[in-house]
Amino acid sequence: MQRRKFLKTAGVGAIATAGAGTVAAPAIAQSTPEIQWRLASSFPKSLDTIFAAADVVAKRVAAATDGKFQIRPYAPGEIVPGLQVLDAVQNGTVQCGHSSSYYYVGKDPTFAFDTAMPFGLNARQQNAWMYEGGGMQVFREFIKDYNVIHFPAGNTGTQMGGWFRKEIKSVADLSGVKMRIAGIAGQVMARMGAVPQQIAGGDVYPSLEKGTIDAAEWVGPYDDEKLGFYKVAKFYYYPGWWEGGPQLSIFVNQQEWDKLPKTYQAIFEAACAEANAVMTAKYDVQNPAALKRLVAAGAQLRPFPRDMMETAYRHSFELYDELSKTNPKFKKVYDSWKPFLDEQQLWFRVAEFTYDQFNLSAGALAANRRKI
Repeated sequence: MQRRKFLKTAGVGAIATAGAGTVAAPAIAQSTPEIQWRLASSFPKSLDTIFAAADVVAKRVAAATDGKFQIRPYAPGEIVPGLQVLDAVQNGTVQCGHSSSYYYVGKDPTFAFDTAMPFGLNARQQNAWMYEGGGMQVFREFIKDYNVIHFPAGNTGTQMGGWFRKEIKSVADLSGVKMRIAGIAGQVMARMGAVPQQIAGGDVYPSLEKGTIDAAEWVGPYDDEKLGFYKVAKFYYYPGWWEGGPQLSIFVNQQEWDKLPKTYQAIFEAACAEANAVMTAKYDVQNPAALKRLVAAGAQLRPFPRDMMETAYRHSFELYDELSKTNPKFKKVYDSWKPFLDEQQLWFRVAEFTYDQFNLSAGALAANRRKI
């Protein structure tokens, strides 16, 4: 009797379980829909490190969703020009875009915080501020007014100061120099007499070659070699004091983001973080050899004059104070960024800088001994 009751009950349970399975299957299918996005990039495909960050995101997202979430990156001009990526995402022309936020300081100087500020955070510090120091939250609060959510997706590390047709020996030599320079740094350069120009990456070389501009900064040795700047301007300056740790971001249209399943959102965010780390690693691997090749090809490596650096530093923080008084949005982000910068510099002076300074000087000394 007990055996017959058990079999009957078990049978009912099995049927109920099977029924639950048939009901649950469509729900699972609905949670993994097929989605296709277009991504507009601000960077030419020829720059296989900076453009490739978008490919890293697209490939990781596709792999993690069994190909159901597809993102196709497009180079500048294929959908929109390189400096119109934010607008294209904002108005829904594309679902997402890969760009540098400081390209859009003409809309609001607050955009610069998401990429780099003159004499600001280095790459590690920028990541720390974004991921753990409140930077992500405060910047997203600002950028939501543009119908966009952003994700860090690349960092070049400290950049070079760019290529100049003539040698710069003092601040006075900047007077009238037409320079391609992006972001809020252009305003600092203008205060020192230069004439800043905002030019997309693919247009920099022809502008320098034709003499439309007298100087240009881009990223660093690996990209600069590919773009051929050494062929038309021989003086190569360092450091890029305006880009200690410039971050690139992926912008996503807010409505498109809200429509994604939570699993897809998590995968997308993780893919952007991977691209953020991979780009820095690639540049750190590729830049040393590229710098040697550029010098061998005739590039004249020069440090920026001390008086120029000191003047630029003073002008930079004067500008930040002025903007904070007139722009409440800038002030809100600056009030998060500046104390964080101060704390980071205190810590880096104690450990990181001391370690790097000794290691580099000891290494140079050992190399000289080997030559002897």
